[in-house]
Amino acid sequence: MPFNIPILLTWLRVALIPLVVGVFYLPDAWMSLPAKAIASTAIFVVAAVTDWFDGFLARRWNETSAFGAFLDPVADKLMVAGALLVLVEFTQINAVIAFIIIGREIAISALREWMAQIGASKSVAVSSIGKIKTVAQMSAIPMLLYSVSGDTGFGPVDIRVCGVILMWIAAALTVWSMFYYLRKAWPLIKEKAGRMV
Repeated sequence: MPFNIPILLTWLRVALIPLVVGVFYLPDAWMSLPAKAIASTAIFVVAAVTDWFDGFLARRWNETSAFGAFLDPVADKLMVAGALLVLVEFTQINAVIAFIIIGREIAISALREWMAQIGASKSVAVSSIGKIKTVAQMSAIPMLLYSVSGDTGFGPVDIRVCGVILMWIAAALTVWSMFYYLRKAWPLIKEKAGRMV
């Protein structure tokens, strides 16, 4: 297993994931709900920054590796899934949104693994739709985590409303990108299915 700064940052993100959720389970005598929400938001933001930074450093220093390519998306998906479960529990988002986003991640991860096994992983490379979805999602989650504190505004801006809108946009782009990946992979899926018949 290679070890370098980008992979160290990815492992840091993996370590932070349980804290995003776990901080809400601290005794109320130790920390109030608003403080828990602020702490969870801060941890998520730090984890999200390491996500961008480890990729940037890996490309800049040419320290990309197969292990890093495996661990990075796993850490991302765990981080998002954990945050979405917290948001559903505190009724900041609808469970349907969480199901769409988590379900899509499972389906596309399985598709990518299968495509890699048959040597066609480039057919399901990350698209611009997926990148826009990620930006909307990673912007919405901190807003909604912070809203658990009960403070929903910075001046006239209601960050909970902004977060919900961005999350619905992310969910719509999630479905769109899933169909995009499936359409790209469909010729190979049909070909392989035809050989099995």
